[in-house]
Amino acid sequence: MPTSTAQATSRPTFYVTTAIPYVNGDPHLGHALELVQTDVLARHARLRGRPTRFLTGTDDHALKNVAAARAAGRTVGEFVTERVQDFRDLRSALSLSTDDFLSTSADPRHRPGVEALWRRCAEAGDFYRRSYDGLYCAGCEQFYAPEELDASGRCGEHAPLPEHVVEENWFFRLSRHAARVRDEIASGRVRVNPAAKRNEVLAFLDAGLEDFSVSRPATRSDGWGVPVPGDPSQVVYVWWDALTNYVTALGYGSDPADPGAADDYRAWWSGGDERVHVIGKGITRFHAVYWLALLLSAGEPLPTTIHVHDYVTAGGAKLAKSAGTAVHPVRLVDAYGTDALRWWFAREVPLLGDAEFTIERLVARHDDELSNGVGNLVNRTLTLVHRSRDGVVPALPHALATGPGELGSAVGQVQETVDAALADADLRAATGAVRRIVDAANRYLNAEKPWELAVRERAGEPGAGERLDEVLARLVEACRVVAAELSPFVPDGAARLREQLFPAATADRQAAGRDRVGPPVPTFPRLA
Repeated sequence: MPTSTAQATSRPTFYVTTAIPYVNGDPHLGHALELVQTDVLARHARLRGRPTRFLTGTDDHALKNVAAARAAGRTVGEFVTERVQDFRDLRSALSLSTDDFLSTSADPRHRPGVEALWRRCAEAGDFYRRSYDGLYCAGCEQFYAPEELDASGRCGEHAPLPEHVVEENWFFRLSRHAARVRDEIASGRVRVNPAAKRNEVLAFLDAGLEDFSVSRPATRSDGWGVPVPGDPSQVVYVWWDALTNYVTALGYGSDPADPGAADDYRAWWSGGDERVHVIGKGITRFHAVYWLALLLSAGEPLPTTIHVHDYVTAGGAKLAKSAGTAVHPVRLVDAYGTDALRWWFAREVPLLGDAEFTIERLVARHDDELSNGVGNLVNRTLTLVHRSRDGVVPALPHALATGPGELGSAVGQVQETVDAALADADLRAATGAVRRIVDAANRYLNAEKPWELAVRERAGEPGAGERLDEVLARLVEACRVVAAELSPFVPDGAARLREQLFPAATADRQAAGRDRVGPPVPTFPRLA
């Protein structure tokens, strides 16, 4: 259940969600990527003082979950419950700051909301029932027209050929809402980011939309799923079920007799400011077309932003359970640490385009930028403060601490640059701004040579002590800004930095009349 609330504030609210994965197999690195990207956005919003809510969960009602349970000789309920826990465990392994986790088969908030959204669309006249004859990809949980498949007859993401399926389902009048969906995206009222993904969605809309199936025969899934209201012979299509989690987690469809049950929905969705989804490119049409149409049909507000990321690959292939290329994030964390994995996601994964994962790249990024860059800068700075000033940070005006020049510019611009980059979910650009401070501080340190200033001070050279104070103050200030701005990306490492840079409570430091730093301790030990 959630732990955060939207409080009265002048700052805009920020509700951010991941897509919810199927639980037919182990979590893989692709799931971890999306969770970390979303966590960075949530932590950054909180760092800037915004009321924030971060939702993730699991998609339990997929047919592939039913098939996996059968193959394992388990009941679907038992199998899903066990697998859901594996995804919950990612919170600790990846140091996630989630406020809520929704399991679609177990959370009591979910089914009433699915049923409520269905009824609203039914009241709008957007359902009809008919027989369907088509090609169904079990991996995508989606019907495809023949022209949408590649030359081999596959969807492009899954190896098995789509199954020819003939069945009678409920259909949603997607075509009725095509013009409105297009207008919402083209106008920017619903922002699909990056622009290349927005253009792909607009091209898909311009090609024309057909109504799509929103239910499945209950016999096909052994009754696993949410029954269609008024028609228990059918269960709600897994994508309808899954998409609805973004609002069911907020109390949508809750008991109207409970006046407080839907407070979260009013605070974070219908009355909220930013409603942001972070998703992979393979499910863009569901979020940027189908989901918008369902909400329009029901008369509900739309998301404000849909950030679309590409894939993590290994050997040029998408990481996936079905392809046998999955990389388990928990095992990576056990071997190399959470900081290394989160930093690799932030630094190696581009805003547009797939990212090739290797252990060598993971280790190199960590050792070069965290160990040799951030860690070395903080270690050198604290060593100098302790040797020259017994751990006491010189008390200089803040203007001198940030100062002019390359270092002052990097420190002064970092918040604005990071804010702009993360508005686009561009973690690489955001961390680049933090790296510029580290690089500038290291160059400043080497140019000013505070160890020589200390020698000159001891020799009684006029002005050497004052200059040393300024240099040390500016370096400590830069390190503290780095620690703060790194906290959304590597929260564990940033916390260790803060322990050294702010070793005592602020009140204690003020009472003593001194601003102290702790002794240098390796924050990011090398991995190789």
